[in-house]
Amino acid sequence: MTTTALWRPSAIPIFSLTTILPLNRKPNSPAALSTKMALNINANNINSSSSSKGNEIRSHLNTNNPSNGKSQRKLPVFLFDVMDTIVRDPFYHDVPAFFGMSMKELIECKHPTAWIEFERGLINETELAGKFFKDGRLFDLEGLKSCMIRGYSYIEGVEELLHALKQSHYEMHAFTNYPIWYELIEEKLKLSTYLSWSFCSCITGKRKPDPDFYLEVLRHLNVEPASCVFIDDRMANVEAATDAGIVGIHFKGATSLRQDLTLLGLDFSVNKDDEDPAEHKAEYFP
Repeated sequence: MTTTALWRPSAIPIFSLTTILPLNRKPNSPAALSTKMALNINANNINSSSSSKGNEIRSHLNTNNPSNGKSQRKLPVFLFDVMDTIVRDPFYHDVPAFFGMSMKELIECKHPTAWIEFERGLINETELAGKFFKDGRLFDLEGLKSCMIRGYSYIEGVEELLHALKQSHYEMHAFTNYPIWYELIEEKLKLSTYLSWSFCSCITGKRKPDPDFYLEVLRHLNVEPASCVFIDDRMANVEAATDAGIVGIHFKGATSLRQDLTLLGLDFSVNKDDEDPAEHKAEYFP
């Protein structure tokens, strides 16, 4: 599998694992200036097949904070989608079988906006149960929740990567479209061992790829867009991030993600003698 990392609107060829989607911008427009900022990561360890191209890339990259007398914040800040990026999404894998349907049948008979309203915090789970299906049929809500809980698990290799980033003192936040049931994920998998549940649609009332959601995240973090790396399995969400000047990576697996982050020059290696993630988690949740 390969990972697609996006920088907009730059058209500089960077890495063999990277696809860059250029946009037409005026040279001195804010969007064009954000191109330089969007390459603001780190080039200390970047390798390029062309040394001249490598030097050009390195000239744009920087992870240092401005020297302003304040404590230094390690950059970049990581923004992770959760479902099918960190955690297996049982809605697609398990829920159709729970209802005895195919995914196509489920999509056809479920209410078109009920789940979105639930994700935005506009309705609670009881209201969801009353309108989940177009015809208003009743179903076992607690059984559905149990099905979801059983299905939650870390995507292969992702917990180890989160552990490595945490040990390297990177700041990480969840940036996810999900209802209040994110608490069920936390209860089972303890994602807060590694990141903060900072930006959930059920709390903000906004969903990706709404541009305002990205701007709200940047305001809250008080960080330049180019000093953030956003990782999501949905290309539309990644494109919205890059439109905001954020470095976007299309998630397709932990191995390729690790490779792309390494190519960006990010150091997140963990000492071989460190405890494994399960042991690390036990320190926070005995």
